Amino acid sequence: MMEETPETAVKQQSFLGRADARQPAARLGVAVVRDLVSAIVTGEVTPGSFLPPEAELCTHFGVSRTVIRESVKRIEEKGLVRVEHGRGTTVQPSTSWNILDPVVLSALADNDDSLGFLDQLAVVRTALEGSMSAQAAAVRTDEQLAALRAAFTTMATSLTDGEAFQQADADFHFLVMTMSGNLLAASMTKILFERARESARFTSNATEAAFRATLDEHGRVLEAIAAGDSAGAEACMRSHITEAWNRRRLPTATAR
Repeated sequence: MMEETPETAVKQQSFLGRADARQPAARLGVAVVRDLVSAIVTGEVTPGSFLPPEAELCTHFGVSRTVIRESVKRIEEKGLVRVEHGRGTTVQPSTSWNILDPVVLSALADNDDSLGFLDQLAVVRTALEGSMSAQAAAVRTDEQLAALRAAFTTMATSLTDGEAFQQADADFHFLVMTMSGNLLAASMTKILFERARESARFTSNATEAAFRATLDEHGRVLEAIAAGDSAGAEACMRSHITEAWNRRRLPTATAR
């Protein structure tokens, strides 16, 4: 961490005045990391600028220098800052961020006022899950198909129970990913899917009518996989993810 000098003072950007200093609490480091990540991804602290001096961060968060140093180390590991001894902690451009890091993903989704990030997430999911659905149709076993049918049945019997329906929905998608055998694509997509589910924007419009439309779309994916129709399974999954996001997406939001 750096001490403020005339050279660095000009480039420093401080977000410390926006809230009262944090009082000591459990898991302080987690809270500090979360707030620092949020300040960076929202642009409160812009790329190329320096984080405030260590002493200011300690005062604001109400924590020790050790907690601040460990927290800065964590966000450096996420690609958000670069620590240069004797110079300071510089905020990095978004091209350096580890977008798949859970904390970074959550901050991006939670602060995505234009829904541009969630739009991008839907595009990535469409490509990855479409491909995995095609592979699942080609290699699925009878046992896997039975499990997928069971998840679909649970969805069908949970149309009036939002929480149960959305869990069965997730189970269906995760089963298709597992059936594909593509561990890398499945791992990446699960991270994206789980973080998106934490966003209120992603789970908006959770109505029975929306659930019924989702159920019909899942039914078409299931039929294609059961028939061993790879092209059909891919097309149905791509269509489902696109249409499901269009139902959730706020009509007044615009992509960046």
